[in-house]
Amino acid sequence: MRIRRRFAILGAAACVACTAVAGCSGGSTTPSAPSAAPQGSGGAAPSAGAGGAGAADAAFPRNETLYTSGTQWGPPVNWNPLRTWDSATGTKGLVYETLFLYDPQTDKFTPWLAESGTWTDDKTYELKLRQGVTWADGKPFTADDVVFTVELGKMKTIPYANLWDWLEKVEAADPNTVKFTFSEANYQQWANWVYGNAIVPKHIWEGLSEEDVLNGVNEKPVGTGPYAYHSHDQDRMAWVKRDGWWATAALGKEVKPKYVVDIVNSSNEVAMGLLLQKGLDLSNNFLPGVANLVKGNFGVQTYYPEPPYMLSANTAFLVPNTTKKPMDDPAFRKALANSIDTKKIVEGVYGNLVKASSPTGLLPQWDKYVDQAVVSEKGFAFDTAKAKKLLADAGYKDGDGDGFVENKDGSKASLKVIVPAGWTDWMEASRVIAEGAKAAGIDLTPEFPDYNALVDQRTSGKFDLLLNNERQLSNTPWMYYDYMFRLPINKQQNTVNFGRYENKKVWDLVQDLDGKKADDVEGMKQVASEIQKIQLDELPVIPLWYNGLWAQTSNAVWTNWPSSAPGTPKTPPTMWRNWLELGGVLTLTELKPAGG
Repeated sequence: MRIRRRFAILGAAACVACTAVAGCSGGSTTPSAPSAAPQGSGGAAPSAGAGGAGAADAAFPRNETLYTSGTQWGPPVNWNPLRTWDSATGTKGLVYETLFLYDPQTDKFTPWLAESGTWTDDKTYELKLRQGVTWADGKPFTADDVVFTVELGKMKTIPYANLWDWLEKVEAADPNTVKFTFSEANYQQWANWVYGNAIVPKHIWEGLSEEDVLNGVNEKPVGTGPYAYHSHDQDRMAWVKRDGWWATAALGKEVKPKYVVDIVNSSNEVAMGLLLQKGLDLSNNFLPGVANLVKGNFGVQTYYPEPPYMLSANTAFLVPNTTKKPMDDPAFRKALANSIDTKKIVEGVYGNLVKASSPTGLLPQWDKYVDQAVVSEKGFAFDTAKAKKLLADAGYKDGDGDGFVENKDGSKASLKVIVPAGWTDWMEASRVIAEGAKAAGIDLTPEFPDYNALVDQRTSGKFDLLLNNERQLSNTPWMYYDYMFRLPINKQQNTVNFGRYENKKVWDLVQDLDGKKADDVEGMKQVASEIQKIQLDELPVIPLWYNGLWAQTSNAVWTNWPSSAPGTPKTPPTMWRNWLELGGVLTLTELKPAGG
């Protein structure tokens, strides 16, 4: 394998897409047909007039092709499964697989590449691998691949490098058994690791430099999953079903579409046009007027037939850069939090398709871990007068009479909140945030860089404030606290603590929570309460609303989509990054051809 180096982070969107809000404009570029279309024939193509595929897509027979959109907001630029934030849609999940799958609706783990995993004592974990699994090139999948993948984390830039802070060694006891010995047992973190990280083939990846492992494009991905690379272009990623996927023989699972073609987002207006004209089968964009689409004669369905229409997925946070003035001051952050009219976002931007977040940011599935007494004492709510008072009490004054406070040293405090261009619901939400801030005396202006530029700013810490929702629903609230508080701060913050908040006391508490067994609910509650006290005193991030798992489907080509209706699949209908291992890949095994 040749993994070509890249020197800039280019890529696609984070998990949530956005909406074409009335009064907001988005791009309307019509995606072109692939320049390297596959050889083939037959089938009607999606209409070019819908803003999607052109005549060349006839090479993908329509009745064998699943068209999706809503994850990728830039051209596919890498197929590196370690880059979970910007690899091409489907890299992890369709090509590279994880040891387990996890269903957040039922709180169940499903053995996948692993057959079982057991804590044999407090600090030893034994993994039994599924036999008969092969890589796409025919080489056997063995314990050596798992050991190699885990040991890649010894490279400090790899996203799971922190695993080696508490993992002493990993060894292959035999070709199908892996033994992990830990210096401390972080039970919750480990449960996340085994379903959240893709395994890569040792025989292809060994010998690569750290630069190539992290930043390599991985042009010819070789995985154990049901699909292989087919082609890509500026406006799409195409995968093709491969023969010999282990799950067909072992579990009776077979993905139904021969091709999966993910259309790069140019705007949500384009996505809606494609969906309405049957050029998309699954849109994971936030689309406006969902109630009208579902209730009208448009052939569009959602998971629920009525509000909230979508499954819950993640929390939208306003992230201040705590290394910059005045965001380094908790008093300022509290004032900013009290200036935001979240209700206006929920009702005006989203039409009640989302709900206001708890001040803790914990998803509704984790309500039992919210200390309501702490929230009552220390929480925040929209109150412009209180925001002004908090600023004044903290020493922020409007010295030049322009209506906005300056920094305490008298310097200008002109701030920007960034969201990606084209994410029109977040663009509109950022305008509401800025409007409230200005009413309280904070000079805040929305700015809309393209997604690649935003990722660069976010990773390097070159921003004032940003909206973010990187962490999804999972099996434990530890995931959210790890996202907010993880230390140490690195030069590049790729996946967590984008605001670069440093507080060793709360990070120690997060690690205490990590050490609680999953069935120790009372122990988890006690630690979560202590975390929430610090979180609400300091507000390193400002939770705003709960996003849905945006998913609009069409029955024109494929049926049996997941829904709340009896007798239908209950897996997540999504291609979002890091959701295929949450059961999204199983959705592809449940689909049925329309009329078939």
